[in-house]
Amino acid sequence: MARIVVGMSGGVDSSVAAYLLKAQGHEVIGMFMKNWHDESVTISNDCPWLEDSTDALLVANKLNIPFHTIDFSKEYFERIVDYMFVEYQAGRTPNPDVLCNREIKFDLFLKKALELNADFVATGHYCQREEVIENGVTTYKLLAGADPNKDQSYFLCQISEEQLSKALFPIGHLLKPEVRKIAEEQNLITANKKDSQGLCFIGKVKLPEFLQQKLKPKKGKAYEIPDNLPQYSQQRETLEEICAPFLYSEKDGVVRGDHDGAHFFTIGQRKGIGIGGSPLPLFCIKTDVEKNIVYLGQGENHPGLFRKGLRINNGDIHWINASTEMKNGEQRVYQTRIRYRQELSPATLHKTENGLYLIFDEPQKAIAAGQFAAWYEGNVLIGSGIISE
Repeated sequence: MARIVVGMSGGVDSSVAAYLLKAQGHEVIGMFMKNWHDESVTISNDCPWLEDSTDALLVANKLNIPFHTIDFSKEYFERIVDYMFVEYQAGRTPNPDVLCNREIKFDLFLKKALELNADFVATGHYCQREEVIENGVTTYKLLAGADPNKDQSYFLCQISEEQLSKALFPIGHLLKPEVRKIAEEQNLITANKKDSQGLCFIGKVKLPEFLQQKLKPKKGKAYEIPDNLPQYSQQRETLEEICAPFLYSEKDGVVRGDHDGAHFFTIGQRKGIGIGGSPLPLFCIKTDVEKNIVYLGQGENHPGLFRKGLRINNGDIHWINASTEMKNGEQRVYQTRIRYRQELSPATLHKTENGLYLIFDEPQKAIAAGQFAAWYEGNVLIGSGIISE
């Protein structure tokens, strides 16, 4: 039996993960990660981490396992929050949940668990790990969760095989209703607790409110772009042309209103635009943080929302298993997604000396710089990368 440290968040998923490992006879230690307590950048009077840590403690007591709380607030601010502010200020769209797994849960948390002589760390993620032994060599693969409605493999797309070798996902083979049923049968206090919403470190505070703590409002103009610009019908042939985002200037559209800062907007955004009077809803199709301009398109089928390809810089390409890394000049077809819960879409990956190009079979909606693209072979997550522009 193994010594396993479980990251207990105070939710039902990690609670059941701890229960299952204990039931299997492992030596289980519960650990709650406190990632946030900076009162200077929060608006909400709620303090979700206090409630969550209490729930995690109650579950640990119920399971009769040791329980620890560890404070990663300083490291979280340096590695995640500062990065988020820099990215948004530059007009990019980071994903804090992907970074949290790479930088905190499977780096700092894993190292702390190993200091406690743990054999593994475990989390309540809906994903699976496969161990394959070929010619005496062990390979660890990251697989999608069995529940298609809850698969969280995308959030782990940046972890390494070394990290994966020390990670366990006890509920990855289960459906969410099955997890709740187990929690109810064991009378765990988290059995009917709602899934957490909002940013992973400040709970109930919404992103725009959070960003306004550090990124100051700055009045600017919002331009509506028509759906019949010549560039939408121009033929694109080279990889660079296919993957280049559409560019706009003020003369391409008409002023529709004001906004409080281009850095508060993301590609594909509909809510919070605050400009009405058009037959169809307005969507953000482009931002220019230098000129502080937001470009809008009318309707969810506006051509400015769709792109056929994207590029990832060489330094931002990540392969979970080194054996799958592509060489310059190589092409492969994978199933891909650019955001959590998006349907997988086939794309041809082209590796060149200038980076990795993903050319989709069908144009993809709301591709934004800073997001993570991930690619799969079957249900195995092969690699990921940060969209460059």
